Amino acid sequence: KKLNINATVVMDFIHVLEYLWKAAWCLFEKDDPEVEDWIEKRATEILRGNASQVAKGLGISATKRKLKQREGINKCIGYLLKNKSRLEYGKALEQGFPIASGVIEGACRHLINDRLDITGARWSLEGAEAILKLRSLRSSGDIEKYWEYHKKQSKQRLYRCG
Repeated sequence: KKLNINATVVMDFIHVLEYLWKAAWCLFEKDDPEVEDWIEKRATEILRGNASQVAKGLGISATKRKLKQREGINKCIGYLLKNKSRLEYGKALEQGFPIASGVIEGACRHLINDRLDITGARWSLEGAEAILKLRSLRSSGDIEKYWEYHKKQSKQRLYRCG
């Protein structure tokens, strides 16, 4: 907001699931077959935009536990309420945004790590940036357009009249 930038921030849904599992282990035994159904119901409600209601339900469940037994529940409640505005997965999906970071992590691995992490390679900041720009152009299918633009710009720069 300070820089007047409009951005949509969405929390990785995998992190939400991690917190739900922490809460679940406060309520269920390790081998209880009902735990997965419990997780699925709450995860679905969060995906529908009902994170506050899930947190409220967890709070009710927590009152039936001793303080030490509800640590995971309290952490989950805190996470859901603190990040409520970043848990609007329905809106994110409507806009085509990913709700888990796997897509982004995969792109980083493909674009960056596969090239820059090769054994024995040393990169300057400028060299790494240049190669990553080229790799992103190639991956996006825009490299031909870029080369045409580059050639046109070079020609204009080299053969300026005047």
